[in-house]
Amino acid sequence: MRYSSVFDIIGPVMIGPSSSHTAGAARIGKAARNLFGKEPKWAKIHLYESFAKTYKGHGTDFALAGGLLGFETDDTRMSKALEIASEKGVKIEFVEDSAKADHPNTARLIIGNDTERLELSGISIGGGKVEITELNGFELRLSGNYPAILIMHNDRFGAIASVTKILAKHEINIGHMEVNRKDVGEEALMVIEVDQNVEDPVLKELECADHIIQISKIAN
Repeated sequence: MRYSSVFDIIGPVMIGPSSSHTAGAARIGKAARNLFGKEPKWAKIHLYESFAKTYKGHGTDFALAGGLLGFETDDTRMSKALEIASEKGVKIEFVEDSAKADHPNTARLIIGNDTERLELSGISIGGGKVEITELNGFELRLSGNYPAILIMHNDRFGAIASVTKILAKHEINIGHMEVNRKDVGEEALMVIEVDQNVEDPVLKELECADHIIQISKIAN
């Protein structure tokens, strides 16, 4: 694994005992909230391998809850996130899943409200860094270290070009981009990491581009 600075090794400023089990978990939870677009009313969280064995002692449980509530890793409310979620009526269930996972610090979050739901899998790779590996059945590799836009679109000619043209017009540089589809001609997911946060007027313009279904963003 490559680190860009000593702070990547030490880990971020945070509430909790472990950058991998606490800060990383909080960032996975917050990524799920951001992509859902609002605070969920319920969450069912599957924990695998090391996460499943140590999540209570290492604070993974309250960190995931804090992320879902929108807390930053250093928020002083983090250690009380489970109690705060309960007070707000957010029901959170943890499942110690015995299935094998590709990484020992893996969580799968299923969150929702009365009408919508989202499923996301993420791994904490160390130093508070995370990767989002699956979203609603689409495989992806999203670092969470940069602003990103996730675009659900119809798998049609011109969809990708219409998006990149708008980003270029607004001088938004693409750092990483990948496209995943379940089958030819069906829905596809475009994941674009960019160098700066994408403002709402640009998102609205993107929503009007050819073959676009839905857009979510992760700010930094």
